Amino acid sequence: MTIQQQIETKLQQALQPDVLEVINESHMHNVAPGSESHFKVTLVSEQFEGKMLVARHRMVNKILAQELDGMIHALALHTLTPTQYFERAGKVADSPQCLGGSKT
Repeated sequence: MTIQQQIETKLQQALQPDVLEVINESHMHNVAPGSESHFKVTLVSEQFEGKMLVARHRMVNKILAQELDGMIHALALHTLTPTQYFERAGKVADSPQCLGGSKT
């Protein structure tokens, strides 16, 4: 199972999201081809209702603790309630360009 699949499986099981999109953005960074180290996650769940953004991110970080302890270098989280997702028409910010390594 790939790291991307592990992320998807764990988040799906723990949060039963309405929307889950996990994008491997490693190719945008100074890593070896085929790497799985940088991800963008869009997660829409009713379980985020009434929770501050930092609490939502802590929930996700706890679920993915094993992956964050070495396999994942960067995780861009977009954690929304269904209402927020609807109000934004499903749009989330693009990840910033990589400024690390030899890509500066």
